[in-house]
Amino acid sequence: MNHYLTLKELPESERPYEKCERFGPEVLSDAELLAVIIRSGTKKERAVDLAIRVLDRPGGKKGLSALYYYSQKELQKIKGIGKVKAVQLCCVAELAKRMQSASFRETTVFDSPEKIADYYMARLRHGRTEEILLLMLDTKGRKIGDEVISKGTVNMSVLSPREVLCTALRYEAVFLVVLHNHPSGVPVPSDADISVTRQLAAACEIVGISLRDHLIIGDNCYLSMREKGFLD
Repeated sequence: MNHYLTLKELPESERPYEKCERFGPEVLSDAELLAVIIRSGTKKERAVDLAIRVLDRPGGKKGLSALYYYSQKELQKIKGIGKVKAVQLCCVAELAKRMQSASFRETTVFDSPEKIADYYMARLRHGRTEEILLLMLDTKGRKIGDEVISKGTVNMSVLSPREVLCTALRYEAVFLVVLHNHPSGVPVPSDADISVTRQLAAACEIVGISLRDHLIIGDNCYLSMREKGFLD
């Protein structure tokens, strides 16, 4: 019978924590990085092996991006992942999203669809249901705030121009950008997306607010309604 080596029995050069401490995190594999967070495995499995199973998400995304798609309950169904580890992993995924957004300084001017998409990509691209977000900008195109105005919807047609305008006026916004994700990963607008965007643009014009754009976020890609000619 083969003897199973625990992490403590492994040479220090093969233990993720000690390896990181000695050579730096950049030398660790994805599974080893995750193993440092997980810290311990089970009686029959090392933390690294457990991490490999976590990254091999059944029927879905693989690798580190799989963490974005797990819910806490789904993680807890994995043998060796209890409530504490599940919460930690969910927090790691959320932290990664916020770190990407934090790389933009508060003084960033959102003057192009590309900048806006880059800022919100990590936050929206992994959503399993459709989420509609409203970005509000000042006269210089700087972010005043953002709010999710609809979540878990099937399509954009549920967007209420009244709700958008009430939110925009509360923030005293000058420019607006609507963003929503397509869980399919393909940012192709539906007829309803185009129709409600034009209705919203007309409503905004009446109260002196400009709808600058409507971005559809896919899987690491996006579509700008204005660039495609759906907004004047």
